[in-house]
Amino acid sequence: MKNTIFLAAFSFLLASCASQDKDFNPSFRLIPADRIEFNSFVDCNMAAAWIGDTFRIFPGKYGEDPLWGDAAHLMFADGMNADEAFRSDTSEFKAPMMPPNVPPGQDGLHGAVWFETVYQDPLDASGKTLYAVYHNENYPSTLPYDSLTGKGYRNINWPQGLQGPSSPAAVCRIGIMKSVDGGRSWDNRGIFIEDLDPRLILKPHNTSETFAGGVGDPCAIASGDHLYLFYGEYGYPGVYDEETYSRDTEWSGQCISVARIALADLDNPEGKALRWDGKAFSVPYDGIGKPVESLMIPREEGGGPASSPGGGFHWGPSVHWNTRVYRSCDVTGMDKASATVRKTRI
Repeated sequence: MKNTIFLAAFSFLLASCASQDKDFNPSFRLIPADRIEFNSFVDCNMAAAWIGDTFRIFPGKYGEDPLWGDAAHLMFADGMNADEAFRSDTSEFKAPMMPPNVPPGQDGLHGAVWFETVYQDPLDASGKTLYAVYHNENYPSTLPYDSLTGKGYRNINWPQGLQGPSSPAAVCRIGIMKSVDGGRSWDNRGIFIEDLDPRLILKPHNTSETFAGGVGDPCAIASGDHLYLFYGEYGYPGVYDEETYSRDTEWSGQCISVARIALADLDNPEGKALRWDGKAFSVPYDGIGKPVESLMIPREEGGGPASSPGGGFHWGPSVHWNTRVYRSCDVTGMDKASATVRKTRI
């Protein structure tokens, strides 16, 4: 069961603003809106960007997927505003040129991708230089374990996927693609962050039928010289061992986590990001960071590990920076962001 909840971020934001601008009195009202029928595949945050006076959205999924079947549904559609773009007819969605999947063992794109956030390079006056932060899913068949690099996954005690006993669970990670033509074509720049094979949660403990582990369902926002990544953490906070496994230990390392990368490193991101350790961004991109403790669901309130169908946890953050709302308040960094997360028991 999946529910959407809204973080009470406004009290924090208001406190920040009140100390700087006593006349800052934000308010809101709800107004009726027509129902919009979306006419393309969507299964993620809706990545979007203004390309000049055109509002462009990037829904869908692309690439190889042994569980659900290979996909070519990642599209883009345009409008003079968000409503118009979302109302686009099926025939108006166009497929961008995407990098091909490469065979196992080769450097390049493996597995399927979903665009979750598009960061627009402010140095390009045309607005056409974009960086897409993507959710990426793989399996032992698409990304087999390489003992030399430590990348990939061993097909041993692999947990079951959503389509029954013969289907595999996925492992998610997060990468970056670049476009210089407003999103009409994309070049894969590499992996932002990932969890390696030792952190995957396997049989008999993983019974969720979703992920064997990893990091995914991200949203990103730029602040200063960095791109901050908010994401779901589904791996074990250490080396998974069937004999020493602990549900409490797994739960303690999961929920919404944060990492960041310098904007100057987006063209070559692999190995450049750092994860949050609870006090600072100090953990390597494939290391063990700390989730945002205030977002964790306590065990006594139903919180639990992601590998369990009875575990309650937050995932899928969606962070937004609205400069129009906050333009009268000189709030720095991530304090300008409002956020939503999804809560699931799987």
